[in-house]
Amino acid sequence: MQPINKYIIIKDIEEQVTTESGLLLSGADMENMRYAKGKVIAPGTEVKNIAKGDVVYYDKRQAFIMIIKENPVTIIQERDVVVVE
Repeated sequence: MQPINKYIIIKDIEEQVTTESGLLLSGADMENMRYAKGKVIAPGTEVKNIAKGDVVYYDKRQAFIMIIKENPVTIIQERDVVVVE
């Protein structure tokens, strides 16, 4: 599977977030956060600074989910990536 142009296919990474005081944020709290973390499965044909296997933080409000080969994946555009680890 190869995305075209500036689209990127990612697999979401579930992470537990703890506040400075040690409180673990619930799933509902995580839903309210604007950004999500994912691992790049395949960058598009015109994506330059992001490679397969990179871990990225992206604006989840701009993302959409597709079922490809019976697996849910998230599709974003390169411009929606805010951090590459």
